[in-house]
Amino acid sequence: MKLISLLIVLIILFSCSQKNESIAEPKLKPASEYFPKEKTKVLVVGTFHFDYPGLDVNKTADEDKIDVLVEPKKSEVTEVVEYIKAFQPTKIAIEAFEEWKATDKLRGYNEGKYRDERDERFQLAIRLASELKLDTLYSINATSYDEDLVKLDSIYFEKLFRDFDFENADPYNAYYREWYKEEARNIPNINLLEYLKHINSRESHQYGFGVYLVGDFKLDNGRGADILSIWWYNRNLRIFRKLQEITENKDDRILMIFGNGHAEILRQLLESSPEYEFIEFDKLQ
Repeated sequence: MKLISLLIVLIILFSCSQKNESIAEPKLKPASEYFPKEKTKVLVVGTFHFDYPGLDVNKTADEDKIDVLVEPKKSEVTEVVEYIKAFQPTKIAIEAFEEWKATDKLRGYNEGKYRDERDERFQLAIRLASELKLDTLYSINATSYDEDLVKLDSIYFEKLFRDFDFENADPYNAYYREWYKEEARNIPNINLLEYLKHINSRESHQYGFGVYLVGDFKLDNGRGADILSIWWYNRNLRIFRKLQEITENKDDRILMIFGNGHAEILRQLLESSPEYEFIEFDKLQ
């Protein structure tokens, strides 16, 4: 009798086990497995403007400016160029509009012109294109929707952008100003390549973008959020769209040289895109 009872228990357990196996939950695949593994590689080099045009909100004091045509910075620029070559770019895209005629300037550079231009587009982008024997430079800068908006309704535009001047009393503005000033003060005394690695780090990009989410972002009735979306974020989305337009296939290796304020958002867009692989600047060698 005991043997029969044991057999019944075993049969029941086996049946339950078979039933559980038949209704086991399906295994969910990571989202990445639904998309091609091969992606177009993009290296974004966020930089400060070597010629200090003074067009950005944060201005560099004269005593903190460097001259990339004079040692030791001249040699440090060469070090940066050689470092970027490890990426082996097939295309170079820059912060310039079509009317800047980048490819024409590249041809002129190959003939010996523009060698004393301090602008990073000459010192990095055009020099790299020349030494890598590339025959084209891609100008993919873009205007933002706010410039279209002011043409449609200048009165509404002025009302929307009232008091948007980065002078907000938000204490976080002061934290950012101190950060920017301290970083600028260090440029003359730190190796240029190491500085570029520093400002292109994930943490620097994260906090750099954060400045747009405090201060004037908190203007009444959501105006700050509206301004950010049609001004700065919109401009970088348009730049990203131009990047897509110059991308031909997954074998492209695209180098983008832009002001670091753009790089902070471009990182977000590239890391989220299923088409591109964002290459960390400090991981090249």
